[in-house]
Amino acid sequence: MLGLAITLLVIAVIAAVLGFGGIVIAGAAIVIAKIVFYVALALFVIALASHLLTSRRTI
Repeated sequence: MLGLAITLLVIAVIAAVLGFGGIVIAGAAIVIAKIVFYVALALFVIALASHLLTSRRTI
């Protein structure tokens, strides 16, 4: 799940760069990039917290 969150975060950042940079001249691309970014960020935080709370630490 952590890998999926990181993948979505990377896709959102790429979409944001393309949308904000003027390469893609569509207002929808910016909106979609923002939505995907926030969803991916939320998934990343949830997955990271879940991993840190449930992982066993061995010495």
